Amino acid sequence: MLTKRIIPCLDIKNGRTVKGVNFVNLRDAGDPVALAKQYAISGADELVFLDISATQEARKTTRDMVLKIAEQVNIPFTVGGGISSVEDVDILLKNGADKISVNSSAIKRPELINELANKFGSQCVVVAIDAKQIDGKWKVHLAGGTIPTNLDLFVWAKEVEQRGAGEILFTSMDHDGTKNGFANEALSALSQELCIPIIASGGAGSKQHFVDAFKKGKADAALAASVFHFGDIPIIELKQELKNNNIEVRL
Repeated sequence: MLTKRIIPCLDIKNGRTVKGVNFVNLRDAGDPVALAKQYAISGADELVFLDISATQEARKTTRDMVLKIAEQVNIPFTVGGGISSVEDVDILLKNGADKISVNSSAIKRPELINELANKFGSQCVVVAIDAKQIDGKWKVHLAGGTIPTNLDLFVWAKEVEQRGAGEILFTSMDHDGTKNGFANEALSALSQELCIPIIASGGAGSKQHFVDAFKKGKADAALAASVFHFGDIPIIELKQELKNNNIEVRL
């Protein structure tokens, strides 16, 4: 059985780690380089680094910071924000990233997923999907969740897989920052329809929420930010709780 992964997410704006609720009301959560180093020491399986304002500001991901973080960690590291070409990815990988995450650019030009998978391999390509329920339907949003589209979550996820993505990072905007639990019904549906791993994101507030994401949501990994950044849930304690619930994790 494959082990389930715990992934702290560092949302970066103006060089600082930030966290909000439902994608707004951001507050400072610390220095991303220091946080990354601490997470690598404390048992995180991977890290995700998202420059959340890069797309909106038409700016490339902060490459120097990627390099600094990569120098401090010995675990896989995904980078996203403002990536729109093979050249962007080439630079980030050379600066130390293990994977890259695309979102808005893939929606605007889906062929980008094919190009990246063909050039760097599917294992390197994570497609992030931000979605919220509108009139009972999960609708995909772009530009850091600020722009709604008519894309259906499940239709888009299937296309993403077919184009060569190696993983999907699904964030429920309805659950983001609420600490009320992950969108387990949607996660379970995605896991049943797709063959590639699904990373759950949005809503972590307790250890039980992670247990539910794996058992009810069938997620392959669970990502969170504020509960880790502000010390609410120590990663080693979380992993022990998962182990106690017969969920395979790396201790």
